[in-house]
Amino acid sequence: MAEKHFSPSGLAAQAVVEDEDESYVDFNYDEPGSLPGTLDLEADAPPPIIVLIDYNEAKATRVEVQTPEACLPYLDTESVSWVDVLGLGNEDIWRRMGQVFNLHPLVLEDVVNVPQRPKVEDVDSQLVIIARMVMPKESGFGFYSEQVSFVLGKYYLLTVQEEPERDCFQPVRDRIRANKGTIRQRGADYLACTLLDAIIDGFFPVLETYGERIEELEDEVVLNPTRRTLEKIYQIKRELLALRRAIWPQRDAINSLIRDGSNLISPDVRIYLRDCYDHAVQVMDIVETYRELASGLMDVYLSSVSNKMNEVMKLLTVISSIFIPLTFIAGVYGMNFNTEKSPWNMPELNWYWGYPLCWAVMIATAGSLVYFFWRRGWFDNISTIKED
Repeated sequence: MAEKHFSPSGLAAQAVVEDEDESYVDFNYDEPGSLPGTLDLEADAPPPIIVLIDYNEAKATRVEVQTPEACLPYLDTESVSWVDVLGLGNEDIWRRMGQVFNLHPLVLEDVVNVPQRPKVEDVDSQLVIIARMVMPKESGFGFYSEQVSFVLGKYYLLTVQEEPERDCFQPVRDRIRANKGTIRQRGADYLACTLLDAIIDGFFPVLETYGERIEELEDEVVLNPTRRTLEKIYQIKRELLALRRAIWPQRDAINSLIRDGSNLISPDVRIYLRDCYDHAVQVMDIVETYRELASGLMDVYLSSVSNKMNEVMKLLTVISSIFIPLTFIAGVYGMNFNTEKSPWNMPELNWYWGYPLCWAVMIATAGSLVYFFWRRGWFDNISTIKED
């Protein structure tokens, strides 16, 4: 076990390829008949990366430990020890982790069997917080979502991240390293509150991308709605539902921390939790607003498609109305009666100017109908179809 300079650059791990058909409404459930506390992990999974940050007002030390037992010397000190586990790993590691941190089997189950519903539980002398962290994807469409578990003790905080590639805790690490603010003068409860606030604030960049996408869809729905537009609206509604399922119980969990309290949360830290709760409520309001806008876009889409179809039908009606009298005239003079048998058998067929006169009548009839429709304003409505 070697100490290293405080830098999260050593946390690099191989990126996991994200499935484009990622399920945003996934949930964990136990197999029927399974025992409580059963861990759902692969036996041959690689061990997680365990990063321990031990700090007090005077200094901060970052250590990458190789085994859970290496954390024991830091847990007995009065300095704050932040044990950050990156990745879930295998069952053997977590059985040993449970012994080191004295974790209840049901706590291990909630931490390892993901995803769980965000919640807060006071178990023995520990406070367990299950949270949901989201981050925008590099493409700007969709978001990454993973579970982050907190186990708060008197002098330590254990955090477990589902994926090791990304998180929103870098500003907190930088504040500890540079000793900015009051984080190094406070306890582990303030660290947990700070990380929880960072998770809540991480929703805002994601929501910002959805605000931009909804604005673009509003223009697309009004100007040129297509089948692809309908798919985009459905996708946004589905993703916003996943955001709602992530922030709603998270807001309730923070509220329960404020309302019920805990021996591990000091009164002054509870004030910071109120600010965190306000941010969660704000995120919830934005999500609900965007969901209503997305539902409204569906109605606007149906109206736009119906209006576009009406304009097309009106255009076809105008064209048909113009050609109906012309077709009648051409049909009458296409009957080919024999004028030698009777002077009443279409004498116009023998006129010297009969053909030009027929064209003049048809052009005059079509022009009269076009002028009539123009005066009624039909062509003003039809012109919007050409813009689409």
